[in-house]
Amino acid sequence: MSEQICSMEFGREDSRWPECLQFLNGSYKRMYVLGCLETLYAPSLAIIGARRATPYGIAVAQMAGRIAAESGIVVISGGAMGVDYAACKAALDAGGKVIIVSGCGADVVYPQSSEDIFVAARSGGGAVVSCEPWHQQPRRYAFPKRNQIIAGLCTSLIVTEAGMPSGTFSTAQAAEELSKNVYAVPGSIFSPQSRGTNRLIELGAAIISDEVSLETRISIDFGKSRLISSGDSPTRGRIIEALIASPMRPDELALRLDKNILTVIRTLSEYEAKRLVKRLPDGRYSASEQSYLSG
Repeated sequence: MSEQICSMEFGREDSRWPECLQFLNGSYKRMYVLGCLETLYAPSLAIIGARRATPYGIAVAQMAGRIAAESGIVVISGGAMGVDYAACKAALDAGGKVIIVSGCGADVVYPQSSEDIFVAARSGGGAVVSCEPWHQQPRRYAFPKRNQIIAGLCTSLIVTEAGMPSGTFSTAQAAEELSKNVYAVPGSIFSPQSRGTNRLIELGAAIISDEVSLETRISIDFGKSRLISSGDSPTRGRIIEALIASPMRPDELALRLDKNILTVIRTLSEYEAKRLVKRLPDGRYSASEQSYLSG
């Protein structure tokens, strides 16, 4: 992107300080912004979740980021690996705007694996904001502060995948306390990465069950809509459908589907080569992001 980076900083008494952040305590004294300041005042959807997200969580984040961008809604995240990165990248790829709320100085890229979305955000694709001084490197205390800013800036918030306890869960709770609209995507009861999202639903967060459900929520919250393709979804085989329901080891999958274990292993190898499934570190297989999004 060719636009020049705009750098600014201002205090709480400045008219540029977002009204929605007046609830923050006195430790939030100044705001540092790289990019387009106006992005901070636009309708926005925070998309947050696990750093070590499963393919399921990544696929949901990509879907949410794309839908928000296509609806003209700014996407907010913390810029971390996993869900944060996936949501921002999808929004930017769809021509949308993003706000990355950093736990470091706004001019510091952390983590380095997210460099492309930081550069895009501050160079025409939105803004990088922080209440930490310029050049400030990562400090543990700064990330809970960052989460409060995310909760305050957003109009609505969706948790795509989160364990317990986690910063994601606390961000969602902060948003609820601020009377923001909080949504959660249910996950397998056997997945540790979904304990937080399922708990949020138990506590009253609205369920996002599919793409149309998210589209409907955005339409209600923001008065905006997008066209959804009404074409038929491609047919998925029994193995892919089973792995979408829950990641499994080959022997579990063979037992569940009443198939020969060697046949299952060969099929999984073929699907892995086609990027339809992923082998997880614990030996289980999961449907890939591509498979989740194909349905």
